Amino acid sequence: MIAQRVGLRALRQAAAKPNALFSQNLPRFALATSLQTRTASTQKLTETDAQSLLATQRQQRPVAPHLTAYDYRQTWFGASIWTRITGQSLSVSLYAFSLAYLVAPLTGWHLESATLASAVASLNPAVATGLKALLAWPFFFHFANGSRHLAWDFAYGFKKTTINQTSYVVLGTSIVATLGAVFLL
Repeated sequence: MIAQRVGLRALRQAAAKPNALFSQNLPRFALATSLQTRTASTQKLTETDAQSLLATQRQQRPVAPHLTAYDYRQTWFGASIWTRITGQSLSVSLYAFSLAYLVAPLTGWHLESATLASAVASLNPAVATGLKALLAWPFFFHFANGSRHLAWDFAYGFKKTTINQTSYVVLGTSIVATLGAVFLL
């Protein structure tokens, strides 16, 4: 609602103040457009001609380089791609558990909190610790790197050295927070 008012106000102000550059060049613009008459002609193409034309157009399009053209530390092993991976894994896990929780009464599964807590308590302590770390690290990494991306949205930390340093800070923060959550909770 506020954005509409701001946009409407800007349009009204622009209409109220005539632009001197535009009003002086308006006759030249009108003359230039009247001299340039464009006619477009169309013709019916056969299916093979249309496919041939499309194939030649596709060959002239620019091609993006393959990922192997980039430095792996900045693409695959960089914190940005791991943010996407952890975000998608968290989303898939949430949706999978939510759907399983919804169909649990129909299938006879017991996904109540007490049942899940007793199932984790019955596990070997090393397995339970590994499972908790497997669930906690994506959350903490995604949170820490999301905070870094939020700082980038405010145009802070774009130097190459700062980006490399904050990558290590994000990784260290996520590991420390994961270990704290796993062993303190």
